[in-house]
Amino acid sequence: MPALRHQRGAVLVLVVVALLALLAVAALALDGGHMLVNKTRLQNAVDAAALSGAKTLSQVMGAANASTQVQAAALATLSLNAAASGNGELADAMAGNAGFATVELSNSVYGPFSFPGPANSRYVRVTVPNYPLAGFFWGILQATGAGTPDKAVAAVATAGPSPTSPCDLSPLMVCGDTAPGQNDPTNGLFWGYRFGDLELLKAAKNSTSGIGPGNFQLLDFGAGGKTVREELAGGGFLCPDIGNNVSTKPGNTAGPSVQGLNTRFGDYSGPLSAQDYPPDLVIDYNKLDNGKPALAPDLDTDAVSYTGPGGGVVSTDSSGNISTADGTALYDYNDWKSQVTGCVGNSSGAGCQSNGVFERRMLKIVIGQCTGTDGGTASVPVLGFGCFFVLQPMEQQGGQAWILGQFVRQCEGDNVPVSNPANALGPQIIQLYKTYIDNNQTPSGDS
Repeated sequence: MPALRHQRGAVLVLVVVALLALLAVAALALDGGHMLVNKTRLQNAVDAAALSGAKTLSQVMGAANASTQVQAAALATLSLNAAASGNGELADAMAGNAGFATVELSNSVYGPFSFPGPANSRYVRVTVPNYPLAGFFWGILQATGAGTPDKAVAAVATAGPSPTSPCDLSPLMVCGDTAPGQNDPTNGLFWGYRFGDLELLKAAKNSTSGIGPGNFQLLDFGAGGKTVREELAGGGFLCPDIGNNVSTKPGNTAGPSVQGLNTRFGDYSGPLSAQDYPPDLVIDYNKLDNGKPALAPDLDTDAVSYTGPGGGVVSTDSSGNISTADGTALYDYNDWKSQVTGCVGNSSGAGCQSNGVFERRMLKIVIGQCTGTDGGTASVPVLGFGCFFVLQPMEQQGGQAWILGQFVRQCEGDNVPVSNPANALGPQIIQLYKTYIDNNQTPSGDS
């Protein structure tokens, strides 16, 4: 009997140990699930914030306060997600915590990232290094497991541009120059078109002598004038890739073309409405022509002139600035870009259209291999996609129609992004990238 007395209480010890083990498992199950749910919610919110920041950066790039606008946009998106149903814990953690999230910029997807970042930044990284969470049995787990950290999660996301082939194409195709050296972006050339130069695109005439550089041919989207009007007002629905063929249509359908494109300037002379086709954020321009109202201007044979005060023949410099011979500066892409940055997020600003939409004056058009084609129906290989900034409303005289503008290096696109970062040329789409934590391209486990 004495030996049995010595064993009294052993079961109690086993029960206590078992209970502690059960509580530890409960802590892992309940608190671990809670952490996983909140990690997912936090990552989604941080992803959205990075995308918002990168989108804003693409719109305000070059502005003096670009980094501040990017930071504000990213943090505002993070706050909106925190305010969503089910994210109350995230909202509480953010409340009054100015350092909860950091926003940094870089000119490379691999970094280094900083704030305000370099002037040529194109990528945005949003980081939440420590999101503390409420514990259920976490304290017991910490008591039973040496070195158990505080209950918290972290997240980081990187976003920026990626090249894409656009689907919101305008139904226009212009001919590219395939001669050696004519497609060299380092020297400012894109299939024979120099970025920033004043370009005049005229409707191609039906002939057997070839469409020729500088002319535009309407793309055949499968219908007549009504479709041309709508597609020039709001972009197309074809998604060709480089190397695919596009079909052109004969004639220029001048009237519907003008009615469609000019909605981008707030001109609704046709059956289209501002509700369906809003204007650009900024619709300012200086009227240019060649002083021959019966003819479309021709940059090869006629000088394009400014018809305002002082008048005079116009030209562009190497930076894309348009001016008259006496030095009078005229409205160009650089002016629009500078002005529109003030309208992003503040459409009530001076010169901003209250119902305006960013880059409505930017046409995504096909650059085609036109050798051997004429002004009628043809199947033309796609060389690339140009970003064409429209300087003024489309002009028409009888069956003639023409567009004045400038090719620029980049613009917003849609469709599917590719895996590689953008090379700053052509239509681009904002996407998420793997986050790298050092310049050796080591991927972060929190992205």
